[in-house]
Amino acid sequence: MAQYFKIHPDNPQVRLLNQTTLILQQGGVIVYPTDSCFALGCLPGNKNAFERILSIRRLNHKHNFTLLCSSMASAGALAKTDNTAFRLIKRLTPGPYTFLLRASHQVPRYIQHPKKKTIGLRIPAHETLLALLQLVAEPILSTSLILPDNDAPETDPEEIYSKLGREVDLVIDSGSCGMELTTVIDLTSDTVEIVRRGRGDLQDFPVGE
Repeated sequence: MAQYFKIHPDNPQVRLLNQTTLILQQGGVIVYPTDSCFALGCLPGNKNAFERILSIRRLNHKHNFTLLCSSMASAGALAKTDNTAFRLIKRLTPGPYTFLLRASHQVPRYIQHPKKKTIGLRIPAHETLLALLQLVAEPILSTSLILPDNDAPETDPEEIYSKLGREVDLVIDSGSCGMELTTVIDLTSDTVEIVRRGRGDLQDFPVGE
């Protein structure tokens, strides 16, 4: 069975974050909270863990996966960004936004979109997750925890544990998460496009649909 860590949302326990880091480094798949909803994650260089996530969610390789980063500095090496994209990402992060960008050579090919060669990038505004990202010192491959045949993400960590306790290695409980997904913004062309409206306020930002 998976481990179950109760981690304080504002003052995360370093001991538990260190254990989480070790689980990831050993090829584990974890469930963790974000500033939008619960997500499944692993380290991007572990293909076996990636395939487990595909199996849990019944996804194929055409799904747009996201790399969670702790800062602009770590995100910048993973994707090709022009000045417009850089300014937009800097303005909206950290926060509940996912940016679709052309992947750099540092991103494993098997997690890129097979035709578009894109990847999602995200810098979350969540204390537990940011602290974990800083300890891991590399991105976490992420996808929202929406189980097969469901339209909405899972919200309760204890229920998640009862459903997935034999399929993942760790469930992190920092309290319940919401059901609203991130806003997804496509920055792969000259036109900024909102692919999905979710959490996050874009009223004051001049982007097209």
